Amino acid sequence: MIATQALEAALNHATEHQEANLQQLLAFLRIPSISTQPEHSADVATAAHWLAEAMRHAGLENVRLIETEGHPLVYGDHLHAGPDAPTILIYGHYDVQPPEPLELWESPPFEPDLRDGYIYARGSADDKGQLYIHVKAIEAYLVTGNALPVNVKLLAEGEEEVGSPSLGPFIAREKELLAADVALISDTAMLGKETPAIVYGLRGLAYVLVDVTSASRDLHSGHYGGAVKNPINALAHIIAQLQDEKGHVLIPGFYDGVRPLTEEERRIVNELPLDEKAWLGEIGVRQAWGEPEYTLVERIGARPTLDVNGIVGGYTGPGGKTVLPAHAHAKISMRLVPDQQPEQVIEAFRRYVEEIAPPEVRVEVTDTGGGSVASVTDYNTDAVRAAMDAYEQVYGRRPVLMREGGSIPVVGDFKRQLGLETVLMGFSAPDEQIHAPNERFYLANYYRGIETVIRFLHGYGARA
Repeated sequence: MIATQALEAALNHATEHQEANLQQLLAFLRIPSISTQPEHSADVATAAHWLAEAMRHAGLENVRLIETEGHPLVYGDHLHAGPDAPTILIYGHYDVQPPEPLELWESPPFEPDLRDGYIYARGSADDKGQLYIHVKAIEAYLVTGNALPVNVKLLAEGEEEVGSPSLGPFIAREKELLAADVALISDTAMLGKETPAIVYGLRGLAYVLVDVTSASRDLHSGHYGGAVKNPINALAHIIAQLQDEKGHVLIPGFYDGVRPLTEEERRIVNELPLDEKAWLGEIGVRQAWGEPEYTLVERIGARPTLDVNGIVGGYTGPGGKTVLPAHAHAKISMRLVPDQQPEQVIEAFRRYVEEIAPPEVRVEVTDTGGGSVASVTDYNTDAVRAAMDAYEQVYGRRPVLMREGGSIPVVGDFKRQLGLETVLMGFSAPDEQIHAPNERFYLANYYRGIETVIRFLHGYGARA
């Protein structure tokens, strides 16, 4: 009875304070906390201080900034639910991607604009808006004089968009501080703005730079063409042999360790109501592509991939310049699935590229760091069931279970270092243009997200 009264009080508070909750989020979004650009280091620090103060106002205790070699971590907790109540470790990030190209924004990226039911601003969906949902859900309990039904610890970082270099070592050092029963993250997408989803699987990542060098300087293509190997041609020759026309990666050993999908997983994954025609239309692609042995949804989230993310070499300015460039470079990412290991995949990549590289050029493969392993959450736990119940109570439909093609390295860190399963409760939609100009967040899902997390805290506490 007391728990139900506390739930109702928290829900009422969230409803009555929607405008205040919105204005606070807009203030958060105005801070250009771009972690990738050194000139914004002071802004990242400002965002950390702003978030810490908001957490204190929400009623969290032991709130502090934790300095790192990079940008600070922000930590706070509330541990008064009792030793028999479960503890949730909530994670999010307050740093954002660069907004460029600025000319493609319809409104300035750090001047939040409300239009057509959306908040337009950099960081609105990734991840400030979703992180702040948790702060306001906690506040809704505590400012109404009610105890939280669970113990909570909240950890936010300012380096997620640069690969979280400080987070992994911090987790390894502070296992006691971060000890919990489950982790909770809102940094994923729903299936649609009205269709909730719980992501139970994330792909890992390996990233390499391939450098191809021939001569000591750029050469005149008339004097040397046909006699000296062009590094761009050589690089194209290498890239063409990395996968076949159907998307199968040709690197020996690349698929070693890939955990096959179980029949149950294939059934769950393929129950995802993905409209292929609409999906293609939204991104402007004529036809889907990839391994024909697997369905579209399996290829999106449950199969390893290899993609060239960028090629640099030669003259790319206006007009022509007839040279054989001295250098050519390619950046290549490989999305991984359980149980592929980034180090082993990169070593297999290096051996293969050295084997197929034309002998007339020098080739160097560099591991750029930031690799991560794939993760899969047990979707039969009390925490996941409580999350599904909370979504259903708010959205009127059971969330779908899905695998996400992207990577959140901290999920693997929580599993390896702390032994935690992670519940991924996303509230953004696939069309909200994260990392792109005109990033947006559906305003209704900001409010519904707060309500959903309030109900999740109640439901998980009751189940546990």
